[in-house]
Amino acid sequence: MNHILSSKINNLSTSQTLAMAAKARELKAQGIDIISLSLGEPDFHTPDFIKQAAKQAIDDDFSYYTPVDGYLDLKQAICRKFKRDNTLDYKPENIVVSTGAKQVLYNIAQVMLNPGDEVILPAPYWVSYYEIIKLSEGVPVPVNTSVETDFKITPQQLEQAITPRTKMMWFSSPCNPSGSVYSQAELEALAEVLKKHPNIYVVSDEIYEHINFVGNYCSIASIDGMFNNVITVNGVSKAFAMTGWRVGYLAAPEFIAKACTKMQGQVTSGTNSIAQRATIAAVEADPKVLADMVKAFKNRRDLVVKMVKEIPGFKTNNPDGAFYVFPDVSYYFGKTLKGHMINNADDFSMFLVAEANVATVTGDAFGNPECIRISYATSEEQLTEALNRIKKALE
Repeated sequence: MNHILSSKINNLSTSQTLAMAAKARELKAQGIDIISLSLGEPDFHTPDFIKQAAKQAIDDDFSYYTPVDGYLDLKQAICRKFKRDNTLDYKPENIVVSTGAKQVLYNIAQVMLNPGDEVILPAPYWVSYYEIIKLSEGVPVPVNTSVETDFKITPQQLEQAITPRTKMMWFSSPCNPSGSVYSQAELEALAEVLKKHPNIYVVSDEIYEHINFVGNYCSIASIDGMFNNVITVNGVSKAFAMTGWRVGYLAAPEFIAKACTKMQGQVTSGTNSIAQRATIAAVEADPKVLADMVKAFKNRRDLVVKMVKEIPGFKTNNPDGAFYVFPDVSYYFGKTLKGHMINNADDFSMFLVAEANVATVTGDAFGNPECIRISYATSEEQLTEALNRIKKALE
């Protein structure tokens, strides 16, 4: 029946992360003991003080339509958060609150891109960037990196990727899927290139900002000369374990914020009222309340990196943030493992599901077809068992 559907939906790829998570659930339902390391979802619970704020909002009858761009006091709280954490001075009119950071990104693409506009994507990139840009009739332009360069692009690569049609660059730091974190010096070097091209806008996805193990986090918008050309995207899903609450937000020049509000007004209108009230409590909290969770993620990172390095043929960096490891598994390409011909990362991921009962995500979905993504957003016991299974299957 595809001929009845639009070419837009027929040309859209299914999210590989969601597809692998669905496959893992399907196999579990069949009674197979699958360990899923595919979803980017913290296994922690939303902190009690945030839940209490939501309960209070219900009692206070926050049950009506919300402003399209978010409650004013939430936007004011987000401005204070940007000042506190990122030394960025925004006003409420620069802020738009949306139903998750994914909607934020979709809004940006819809209001910024015309057919044929090019968007530079340092690869690996989050799986949905590519498809959101395509949906908006833009042209994704991946710039390849590797484990040897810590999956970061250089200023020279950025300069070479820029053409007269370049409209934007999108990237995340800490990066999903590699966990790489750009330092201030690295961002300054990229900024020197971008400042020579004042018509290029940067989307800086900072959703994993607080889950970093090096401290001294730097937002590219804080670098001299970049503020007016950066759209900063953030939210509460990852750091505050609020994936199901669906709240993301952007900070941008006012004309972009107004355009995103206009777009959102015709698509979803305002974000859930109770979730917004809970988000005020989250963004006003001292990030120190996240210390125990971040420490747990760091311990898991250390465990996973150690065990991955013990698996023959795996190469990995030492990720400084988020909760992923992105090993290069190309050593196994062209080999036959237990009757499975491994041609690429897709085949390798499917092999691990079939023979190790461990769900990962192919790196092809993130623009690096030599790699797989392992999420360590689960217990150390589960991680140890999963990696032992992988190692055994590859023996």
